[in-house]
Amino acid sequence: MASGTWKGVTLVAAVTVTVLATTGVWNPFPQLWEWVSTSEPVAPGTTWQQRLGGAPQSVAVAGESVIVEYRTSVEAYHLSTAVRMWSTDADWAAMAGQGADAVVVTGRLLTKGYQVLDPRTGTVRRADTEASAVWTYRNGIVDLRCSGGNDCRLTAWDPRAGTQLWSVATGGIGFVLHAANPDLPDARRLGTGDVDDDAAGPAEMPGLLGLPDGDQVRVIDTATGRLVQTAKAGADQRIAVVGGRVLTITGTAKDGTCYYGVVATGPPGNRVVWKRDGLNLRTAESDCEQDRDPAGGYDVLLGVDPYGRQELINGADGRILWYGDKTAEVLAVDDRYAVIRDGDALRGWSFSRGRAVWRQAGAKAGAALTPHAVIVVSSGRVTALNPANGAVRADVRTDAKVFTATAQGLILVSGRDMAYLPYR
Repeated sequence: MASGTWKGVTLVAAVTVTVLATTGVWNPFPQLWEWVSTSEPVAPGTTWQQRLGGAPQSVAVAGESVIVEYRTSVEAYHLSTAVRMWSTDADWAAMAGQGADAVVVTGRLLTKGYQVLDPRTGTVRRADTEASAVWTYRNGIVDLRCSGGNDCRLTAWDPRAGTQLWSVATGGIGFVLHAANPDLPDARRLGTGDVDDDAAGPAEMPGLLGLPDGDQVRVIDTATGRLVQTAKAGADQRIAVVGGRVLTITGTAKDGTCYYGVVATGPPGNRVVWKRDGLNLRTAESDCEQDRDPAGGYDVLLGVDPYGRQELINGADGRILWYGDKTAEVLAVDDRYAVIRDGDALRGWSFSRGRAVWRQAGAKAGAALTPHAVIVVSSGRVTALNPANGAVRADVRTDAKVFTATAQGLILVSGRDMAYLPYR
């Protein structure tokens, strides 16, 4: 028989065996097939590992539900068993609320409206057909709808009950905001690429929200649901709303350098609460063109003084919470703690105690802060520490990315494999 005929017969046989094995009709090599179709362990010590239908965009935990967002769909798995509970079509998803009262907010790109889903069943608890943008918080859902060029309205809702908390007319918003959690002029969170930006879960709704509108920012008081100020930036200025204050950040080019200054005011009276000359909030790269929000996290700002030393500042009153030397570098920060690289070690700084509360080696490590754990990633290793004292909650060798840090453990993802790693 000619060699070409043998090749054809071999190819047909291989295809036939593959089809029979994949359909479960007949598997002549069960052990070989099990080896081919089984993923490598994501990390040692995980309680389960689940093969996903694709690479996830985000992963979050709501009560006992693990919510996985893909490019065009959302699905939920049980946290204890990894059994898939429901799936739905959506282009984006975000979490609101907390714990057992959390909900899943989903929507379609270029389509107005969104849906609020029960994380356990995927059923629709509330549906909206008019909003163009929505922001999700631990204590609220805020949406924006514009029926005309100068007729926009911002509305806040209780996540679980679905009742309206407040609604306020904002006037026209020239810059169109879309989908879930579009960027607002606030503090730009620090972190590491090895930990998902949303690993900490939704934050508390801030006391003041700033809506961008060209070179203006419409400032909303979220306690009363009122428009309290429209702040306008000058040619060399940037506006940010942090810690219940409206920051006007100025960067002036002169003598071959950039001179910075910050003024923090409190609406509605716009009285000056604090101000600092020479404080660089890292809103510009190498020149005075301020194209980024100030660095920090929540109500804390990361600044650099004229001598190149980093400092952490309370956005509400301007107090210096930590001041480093020229070698110290802030890796992550929230309203309670900061992770600081100092030489060949990492330190956990407590704002309430005014001192370092733990220390760990990690000259080249990255870090992220969540309410339940400090995530330290270095050289194929993930370590979770108690933020209050540095006690090790998990320590494994893995190349997986940390998508979520819950009160009980971490959700890790490597490619299409998702795993749950409980704390010790």
